[in-house]
Amino acid sequence: MAGFGFDSETLRAAGAADEAYVVIQVVLTEKLFGAGSGVSSLTNLQRAINEQVAKGYRLHTISTTSSGTKGFLGGDKIQATMVFEKLY
Repeated sequence: MAGFGFDSETLRAAGAADEAYVVIQVVLTEKLFGAGSGVSSLTNLQRAINEQVAKGYRLHTISTTSSGTKGFLGGDKIQATMVFEKLY
């Protein structure tokens, strides 16, 4: 069964510390064979969300989009873009 795992590090929009909103993008790559699973993807997404919650933010919006393919047996890429809102 195909799964998703991090293709690269989590990307965070540049900006000043303690802003009202933070935008984070996570790139996931489908892996048809070898390492990677749906469970590890959920764990990675959970970690990214919990890091922002610990800083006093809440998840405001999340969207996903297909961002390309590596071809036959290479897997597809999914981008998850999350907007976090500062709790005051």
